[in-house]
Amino acid sequence: MELPVRKRLPHEVPPWVESGRFFFITINCEERGRNRLCQAGVGDAILAAAAFKHEELSWHCRLLLLMPDHLHAIIAFPDHSSLKTAILNWKKYLSQTQGIKWQRDFFDHRLRNQQEELEKTNYILMNPVRKNLCDRMEYWPWVYRPSDRLPPNLQ
Repeated sequence: MELPVRKRLPHEVPPWVESGRFFFITINCEERGRNRLCQAGVGDAILAAAAFKHEELSWHCRLLLLMPDHLHAIIAFPDHSSLKTAILNWKKYLSQTQGIKWQRDFFDHRLRNQQEELEKTNYILMNPVRKNLCDRMEYWPWVYRPSDRLPPNLQ
């Protein structure tokens, strides 16, 4: 029996959404259940690539955390940037330079208010603790969390 092919997610931000809004993003490795991301070299390169995109103003990264087979992030995108294009190009770069095989798509959810942002931030930071990868969230080394500027909609 042939399995159905999952449809692609659109990832287009509706025109009525205010520019610079934060999104909760999850990107999975193609092969789940194995440590592909939390390794010296690969993990460092992923965090450095996120920092580069943040510093060149391609996106505003509030938080990015690596898990062994996926990552979570809270990111805002400027007016001129497409969420879909930014994420797909970033994944492509990491595939080419680090040999990471990502799942075809990714998950995004627009954070509608500060309460949702706080909930998702806590969820992300506690993920390694819930999975028994560390005792306290402060001990997890695979995190990029800049605090160097205001998000795009507040500048």
